[in-house]
Parts: sequence; structure tokens; C-alpha cells
Amino acid sequence: QVQLVESGGGLVQAGGSLRLSCAASGLTFSSYAMGWFRQPPGKEREFVATIAWRGGVTYYTDSVRGRFTVSRDNAKNTVYLQMNSLKPEDTAVYYCAARWGDSSRPAYEYNYWGQGTQVTVSS
Repeated sequence: QVQLVESGGGLVQAGGSLRLSCAASGLTFSSYAMGWFRQPPGKEREFVATIAWRGGVTYYTDSVRGRFTVSRDNAKNTVYLQMNSLKPEDTAVYYCAARWGDSSRPAYEYNYWGQGTQVTVSS
């Protein structure tokens, strides 16, 4: 059974940092691209970042590029999202997801999802 478990969310002031982790089990982690998505209050889920199965290729949505960094440790079956210079508009439930094969942005292309972790940025 595939499980993705996010952690590291919380409440932070604007300008602060958080590091999200997503631990995967039940799949061949190194064969999957990993993505981070978020769902702000009252809005639809949106793409944040993705990293290729090899870890060398990353993509970001424009609003987080330069502030967020996605990385992975295939030995630990874990993907990370380092979030710096946080803004109130980053407030959302953050989800990690796994996609067999290459990186992609659309959420529907991802095979497995975590339960989400809340990130709240106060002004």
C-alpha cells in the first residue's frame, strides 16, 4: 500500500521559513517524479513545484520561484519543500504527490497523494 505522509507545516510570520517533508512508502520512490501542490482556503488545488525522479530537474509555479526549493533524497524516500520569505498568500494546505515517470504539472497526472499539511502565514 502506497503512503505519502507530509509533515513540517505550521504557523509562521510573514518573511519566515518552513521546511515541509513528505515520506513515501510502498512504492519504488526513485521511479517517481514528486510534486507539491497547495489548496488555499476557498480555492482550488494548484501546482507549486515538481522534481524529476533523478532529482536534477525542477519546475516551480511563478509565484514561488526564487523563494521555494524542492529537493529529494531517494535513499530516504523523502521529498522536501523549503519555503523561504513566506507571504500570507502562501497560506494553504500543502500536499505532496507521486507520479510514475517524468515530472508534470497537472494534478490529475499524479498517481498518489498525501493527506496534506496546513501552512498558515500571518501578516
